[in-house]
Amino acid sequence: MQKIAIVDYGMGNLHSVTKAFELVADGRAQVELTADPAVVAAADKVVFPGQGAMPDCMRHLEESGLKAEVLKAAGEKPFFGICVGAQLLFERSEEGPTDSLGVFKGQVVRFPPDRMIDADGNKLKVPHMGWNEMFIKHAHPLWAGIPDGERFYFVHSYHFAPADDVAVIESAYPYRFAAAVARDNIFAIQCHPEKSHRAGLQLLQNFVNWDGKA
Repeated sequence: MQKIAIVDYGMGNLHSVTKAFELVADGRAQVELTADPAVVAAADKVVFPGQGAMPDCMRHLEESGLKAEVLKAAGEKPFFGICVGAQLLFERSEEGPTDSLGVFKGQVVRFPPDRMIDADGNKLKVPHMGWNEMFIKHAHPLWAGIPDGERFYFVHSYHFAPADDVAVIESAYPYRFAAAVARDNIFAIQCHPEKSHRAGLQLLQNFVNWDGKA
């Protein structure tokens, strides 16, 4: 039976992610929420979630002793970043600002106040919070069974600004931004699939079934 490690570095609602993975795995995988680097090292697949302020998340990751093992896992096995866990994979965030892991080139940027106007001239709120459509930019195995334009749940004030063409899914608030990025064995998404009902569970199930190849 495959082992899926969900990295617990003390940030975010990790139990909801764990429960969602346990549901979709349905006994076909051993899902474990863990703060032990040895358990992460022994896992077949790794989930890297997170929620909160980027400087705090990065500090907790370093203090937990998990940073090196997360980087190693991202280079070797199917790896799924969620929310701030996904943001931490870039080189730097404007929040703080904070230097992060540098798995992807580019940075994480704040929604600029001067652009937060909808088509009717109404001012949009930041954080961006609620259900938003997801548009397929490049096909990916993890998006199998999820239609173009499906809605997922977001809570964020910052978003990915990749330096390379790694965006596979985009959303809009009000302009288009990268909502999910992928390369080789890594898939990372800004929204909360564990809170996104049927479509979110489909995405998590696709990860359980994924061999890490694009």
